[in-house]
Amino acid sequence: MHNRWYWAFKNVFFGPFLRVWNRPTITGLDNIPSEGPGLIASNHQAVMDSFYFPLMVPRQMTFPAKSEYFTTPGVVGRMQKWFFTAVGQIPVDRNDARAGDTIVAAAEEVFQRGDLFCIYPEGTRSPDGRVYKGRTGMARIALRSGLPIIPVAMIGSREANPIGSWIPRPKKVRMIIDSPIYPAHILAEQGITAEDREAPRAITDYVMHRLAELAGKPYVDQYASDVKASLEAGHGYPPGAEPSGR
Repeated sequence: MHNRWYWAFKNVFFGPFLRVWNRPTITGLDNIPSEGPGLIASNHQAVMDSFYFPLMVPRQMTFPAKSEYFTTPGVVGRMQKWFFTAVGQIPVDRNDARAGDTIVAAAEEVFQRGDLFCIYPEGTRSPDGRVYKGRTGMARIALRSGLPIIPVAMIGSREANPIGSWIPRPKKVRMIIDSPIYPAHILAEQGITAEDREAPRAITDYVMHRLAELAGKPYVDQYASDVKASLEAGHGYPPGAEPSGR
């Protein structure tokens, strides 16, 4: 797939500025296949993760995007919808019980085109920079497609694009792409099969720990969305999710 708007935003409108402003670097780029389908999983630090990472990868990628980007009313909402639609992103209602199935189906369509699909297993941005428990959609995609999972650590994007900010700050952003993770190897090590009910969770947990290690961040065995809900309700961090020192 070659989307002209995707190319224009990457090479004309946003890319040149971000390359100078945030000085992004990437290592391990050879772990992404030069052609054919690929499944990429990244920790999620900032909205602009979906700008910085595609900027540094020659091939075009498709990301699932929260449905609010496509349904927000007003001028800003219409601009968001136009932008995310123009660059070929896929809306997903995270509150829909069928959201996981929607993502799996979307990934299969992308793979049929021979393209790259990138997913944030945490499902939402980290509230504090740590790496949180992953949703199992990524593992279900890997099991259905037979593709390995390529892990990517985003480093510094949270500082460059803090939650709530629109204009990036001049902070350096780094990306580390590690060698592919083969689900069959993980399951074999744990003595389970792809048909076992616990297979998606085992794969997901392995990948999230790998992402935390790559990013140099602590791993939190709770969903980021639950922690955010607790913080927004004024209840503080749930037991077991408190950052060290609190």
